[in-house]
Amino acid sequence: MTLSKPATSPRQLKPLHRVRILSLALNLPGPAAMMRLKSMGATCTKAEPPAKDGNTSGDPMSAYNPAAYDTMHAGIKVARMDLKTEEGQGALHKELARTDVLITSFRPSALEKLGLGWNVLRKRYPALSMVSIVGAPGERAEEPGHDLTYLAEAGLVPGLDLPTTLFADMSGALMSSEAVLQAVLQHKITGKSSFQEVALSDAAHWLALPRSWGLTQAKGMVGGAHAGYRVYPCKNGRGAVAALEPHFAAALCEAAGVRVGAVSSLLKPATHAAIAAFLAGKTRQQLEKLAAEKDIPLHTLAF
Repeated sequence: MTLSKPATSPRQLKPLHRVRILSLALNLPGPAAMMRLKSMGATCTKAEPPAKDGNTSGDPMSAYNPAAYDTMHAGIKVARMDLKTEEGQGALHKELARTDVLITSFRPSALEKLGLGWNVLRKRYPALSMVSIVGAPGERAEEPGHDLTYLAEAGLVPGLDLPTTLFADMSGALMSSEAVLQAVLQHKITGKSSFQEVALSDAAHWLALPRSWGLTQAKGMVGGAHAGYRVYPCKNGRGAVAALEPHFAAALCEAAGVRVGAVSSLLKPATHAAIAAFLAGKTRQQLEKLAAEKDIPLHTLAF
């Protein structure tokens, strides 16, 4: 089933027009947040350390994946600053004097060594707000970690396979852009600046809530127990079926020739087997046509 791209509004909202944001955050969460903030109209500048080992950037992401780095930094001014030098500090504070929100991803102790702790900055720049991206909250902010460790802690790494995307980093980026919006709104309403800490471990635990509620556990309705919400093999690939609501489930069962009554019948092994047998006999093309004709949420995939 081919999904069309969402229609874009002819006039996208720009709530951060004229808001100046400076980021010291490297790798993925900070730059991904800046990408979102830029799309909301903010004027974004990123301070990067000097490049090393022949790289074109001081951000490790430029070496890990240049295409990802380029995508996240499109339309964002990148300034090279060595914050361990007097010259770099001077350039940074020149930017801070005209910045509305600062985003960082240093450990708190590293910020203090650079003279960039919140208590110092708030006195020097009363109008400046700060969003600090850390691995874990509060006293745990000094602990080492990355996306994988935060997902593991939240119970989102059930086997030996790596997660299919960087869930903690990307959800942390969204939470960071949300924190910037909160800071801007509060300043507009009260005239006061603010400090907010965004922990990637908190972002992972937020994503894990449906699992902790049992929804995505093996016996959960969207964890494999419901016959209408599963991934089934077909003749030349797979079918991701999301016929959860009664009318969708009824359409799926009717197409498969399965009689169902109450929701409980969709949890029975016999129902699972019947739908699996039906889908196994169809090609991806046949399933896409069926989904369109019967209004069934279904997306086909290659093996």
